[in-house]
Amino acid sequence: MKISLKYLLGGALIGFVLLLAAFSSWPDGKLHLVFCDVGQGDAIYVRTPNGEDILVDGGPNEKVLGCLGKHMPFYDRKIELVFLSHPQADHLNGLNSVLERYNVDYFISSGTEGKGEEYKKLMDLIKNNKIPLKKEAAGEKILLDNLSFLVLWPSTQVLGAQTSQTDLNELSLVLELTYNQFNALLTGDAGQDVQQEIRNQESGISDIKVIKVPHHGSKTSLLSSFLEQIKPKLAIISVGKNSYGHPTKETLGILRDKDIRILRTDEDGEIEIVSDGEKWWRKN
Repeated sequence: MKISLKYLLGGALIGFVLLLAAFSSWPDGKLHLVFCDVGQGDAIYVRTPNGEDILVDGGPNEKVLGCLGKHMPFYDRKIELVFLSHPQADHLNGLNSVLERYNVDYFISSGTEGKGEEYKKLMDLIKNNKIPLKKEAAGEKILLDNLSFLVLWPSTQVLGAQTSQTDLNELSLVLELTYNQFNALLTGDAGQDVQQEIRNQESGISDIKVIKVPHHGSKTSLLSSFLEQIKPKLAIISVGKNSYGHPTKETLGILRDKDIRILRTDEDGEIEIVSDGEKWWRKN
């Protein structure tokens, strides 16, 4: 049977394109920290210097899949770590779509219980896919590929004292991501009260390069004295169209008064920060 030359050339071209795509997605030895544009919610993708994948929250819908598809190699269907900061819809719902399409090695949360069908579906997916579920509290450190995630909040005491009336925002995982000289503070929706508690614990965190502003820039999302302690250079607000007035003029004012650069997903779209462990920059 003769094979047409055009089919041979077409096959060779497809193979060449796939090869280029594979090389273009090869690990570059740098940390990539991507604040996905998922609307009024949070989803943060991390690619380690050696090409392993981490996701912190999944946003309110399937938009996170587009972010992952853009930044993960087409042949990579595994995410090494998934964090859920707290079980509310704008951080949780998109994780169901992620767990349906990707293999996940470990799922990490504070163990705070959620409500509703989406939360139940998430727990079922974790169980049915036999994903190890690890519950972490303040003081724990998770290490992967020269990166560390130090849990700053919540404490075991706070978790043990929670009731059905406890504000889930105040139980958000607060994580300090560190890669050599670069660090970022990922805050979930933990507001001023949590920031004061972290200050009281004398955690010693300071000179943060990037802070993810809690709760989409709500009125009580930032404590001025906390910012004075950690001294961030860049504040990123993950926010979409909303009826709450996020980000509020109060929060924007606090950041501007301290001369902290502001980027926001509703105006700037997806925001990618890259670091070689010493220098860091925004990828345009």
